[in-house]
Parts: sequence; structure tokens; C-alpha cells
Amino acid sequence: MKLPLDNKVVIVTGGSGLIGRNFIRAILEHGGTAIIADINERTSKEELIKLKDTYGAEQISFFKLDITSAKSIARLIEVVSITYGKIDAIVNAAYPRTKNWGKSFEDITYRDFCDNVNLQLGGAFLVSQQLGIFFKKQGYGNIINLSSIYGIIAPRFEIYGNAAFHGNTMTVPIEYSAIKSAIVHMTKFMAKYYKGCNIRVNCIAPGGIFDKQPAKFLKNYNFYGMNKGMLDQTDLNGTLVFLLSDGSKCVNGQTIIVDDGWTL
Repeated sequence: MKLPLDNKVVIVTGGSGLIGRNFIRAILEHGGTAIIADINERTSKEELIKLKDTYGAEQISFFKLDITSAKSIARLIEVVSITYGKIDAIVNAAYPRTKNWGKSFEDITYRDFCDNVNLQLGGAFLVSQQLGIFFKKQGYGNIINLSSIYGIIAPRFEIYGNAAFHGNTMTVPIEYSAIKSAIVHMTKFMAKYYKGCNIRVNCIAPGGIFDKQPAKFLKNYNFYGMNKGMLDQTDLNGTLVFLLSDGSKCVNGQTIIVDDGWTL
């Protein structure tokens, strides 16, 4: 039986992160070959061992990647394209941030703001730019970016209150909204820029993903959901697989919101 991602070679940046590792499993489960591209070598290799036991060594590999280094990205492209003969898609799921990430609006320094924008937005740009150059030479390609509901609407500050998470008061950093909204428009820019190149660029904007948040916050968040509220990582799989598959070949420049109607 043919699976939707049979013969697809897909790189996932941040492939050992909360969302990234779930994307890797979804790609494998639907017949694709998945490359974990992540700067965290220890966590990635631990995940790699688990996946090889289940899916086989030929379907999964790891490459240590710094998304802010053109040299590191070029090496990734070289190794993957030589090993597998092609690259079908890149999924930008990396989520780097500085040690000061998560401060309130008044407490964020200019340096922290710029550093986080450079890491997340700059990294997504650089990966997309370098893969775009490769895809043009290859004759086709597929770029999938990851935004957020807070790239679509203004934050609902009222749901946070004084809830603490990992020892810090929960809030939405201004960098997050700036980065995620910029990714939506970067997606549109690239989709139009690559007109006639057989390169598609789309974006997924997830709602909140469960990560052991405090009960009070979850209650406040879930109030705005239509049925489920807070998502699990697996709730994004259907959209990812659709955008990676040939079934979405005419979908381009779009941002698909997966949030249980939270932004309505």
C-alpha cells in the first residue's frame, strides 16, 4: 500500500524539539525519509536510536545543524543530497532563544530583542534561502514554515494572570509575536518570489501545545477553544503530512491555522 510520503526526503530543523520530534515520527509513519537537523546533538542522538529501532536506519538520520550558519546549512544540503540523491522538503521547526527569553515587555533589552529575532526569524530565513537556491537547481522543492496563533492575532494576555511556568511568570514575549507574524509574511514573499520555479512555500500556525502548563492557565486557555482547547503535538500531523504530500501540490503561499477554532 502506497503511503502519502513514500519516497519523500524531508529535513526537519529543530527535529529533536517538542514539535520537531513529533514531525519526524509523522514523516516516518507515512512512509517518508526524515532527517533530524538540530544543534542539540545529545538529545537528537537519543531520539535517533529510538527511531532506528522502530523504522530502520535507512529511513532516519541526524545532522548537527546551526541554522544561523550558512556554512552549516550548506554542509547539510551537501550531505543529505549526496546520501539520498535529492531533498524533497524542508520543515522550519527550530525554536532557538536566548537565556533571557520570556521577559515582560518592559524588561526586555534591545540586545535580547535583536538576538532572539536573529536566532528564530533570521535562522528560518537563512535555511529557506539556502534550500531555495538548492531547490531551484534541483527543479522543485517544498518549504514549510512554523508560525503560531500569535502570528495571526494579538496575544490574549488575560489568560496568563499570575500563572507560573518553569519558575517564571507566564507571558508572551514581544519577540515571539514579531517573529511569528513575520514568518507568515515571509512565507507569502517566498511563494511569490519562486513563481515558475516549481517551489511551494506554506506555513502552519499552531495553537497552544500541551507541555505540562499550570492547571489554571490551561483552564483559561481552553475557554476559547471550540472543542478541545490546548493541542497535543500529534494534532499538527495531518496538516504537516498534507503539505508534504502531492495532495497539496496546488497549495502555495498559505498559512493553515490549527487551533481548535481558538482564534475565532
